[in-house]
Amino acid sequence: MKKQFLSHILINRFLWVFLLVLIHACNMEKVENPMMIGHRGAMGYETENTLASINKAVALGAAMIEIDVFQIASGELVVFHDNELDRLSNATGPITSFTWEALQEVVLEGGHSIPLLKTVLDQLAGKAALNIELKGPNTAAPVASLLKSYLSDGTWEEEGLLISSFDWALLFETRELLPKISIGVLTEGPPLEAIPVAKQLSAVAINPYYKDLDATIVAQIHAAGFKVYTWTVNTPEDLKNTKTLGVDAVFTNYPDRTF
Repeated sequence: MKKQFLSHILINRFLWVFLLVLIHACNMEKVENPMMIGHRGAMGYETENTLASINKAVALGAAMIEIDVFQIASGELVVFHDNELDRLSNATGPITSFTWEALQEVVLEGGHSIPLLKTVLDQLAGKAALNIELKGPNTAAPVASLLKSYLSDGTWEEEGLLISSFDWALLFETRELLPKISIGVLTEGPPLEAIPVAKQLSAVAINPYYKDLDATIVAQIHAAGFKVYTWTVNTPEDLKNTKTLGVDAVFTNYPDRTF
């Protein structure tokens, strides 16, 4: 009796997964090309997270631009990816230890400077949607405060903004402060493990690494009510393969590439 019961459970589980895949396969022909999200702007062409990279992504037709944000020692929110300045600039040390005045002396590869989040919001409004990844600690509250000013004066609307982070605690703080903002749950581990968190956050998307995905996982995330925005897909072959999985968007360094 126990063996029959276990067999029944396994069969039902198999049929459920099979049904998800079948539904996914039936809908694949209806899926248009995934949305192209410019990763750190268009970092395949310009130094990442700079105004030049962001403007390049817009020129190449990216529907959304992804950037990374830290709060520095003097309180400003700046657009930069690494904890340390060493890889991309003529300076060394953690970016959070710098004041805005000191950052004026920092030169990035290609002669660029580190921009303020405020400057990006000003220049990008009306041109493309914006995904702000909360990279640094304690960024949720100052980012929410800044965004509220842009939302209240109509410069930006919630529909044009997406907040994401690998630090899920920052996402919960964001949800408290911005009840209507769109949230994407970034994952480094098994994507399905993010579903309960995404439900608690009322997120719109789960954002996994593309190599962690297959058609079944994408179908299960969709069945749970979330979109799949996957990172970071660059080669023509990987773009083509990722499209066949049925994802909703891809982060890419080359937003002009096609599927």
